[in-house]
Amino acid sequence: MTASVLVVAAIVDPDHEGHGTHEQLGLPPCSWAETFQTPCMTCGMTTSFSHAAEGDLLSSFLVQPAGMLLAIATAAIFWIALYVAATGSHIGSMLIRMMTARVWLAIAGLGIAAWVYKIVTWNSA
Repeated sequence: MTASVLVVAAIVDPDHEGHGTHEQLGLPPCSWAETFQTPCMTCGMTTSFSHAAEGDLLSSFLVQPAGMLLAIATAAIFWIALYVAATGSHIGSMLIRMMTARVWLAIAGLGIAAWVYKIVTWNSA
């Protein structure tokens, strides 16, 4: 699953507006953005992943900070899963046990902060 996400991110071209890259996959424009004229919580994620797949982490961060972090995490999970599959290591189960409520709250906080950032920078792209 993680590999397919990373491959798709590498195939699409990041939209210069910082959002809308998902439309290259045949998906419709974001109805939230069209209705409310403001970005949704995941606005810019596909664009951010696409920049990260190209190795442009600065652009990835500037488009959607949570997207850059999620793209890096997705790549790390891919390599960790490959390592676990090849060696039988227990590192995967150890990492899963580390995902406590406090960690999930921190992730949610980062997601909300990234959404606020996206709202503030919405029309500056």
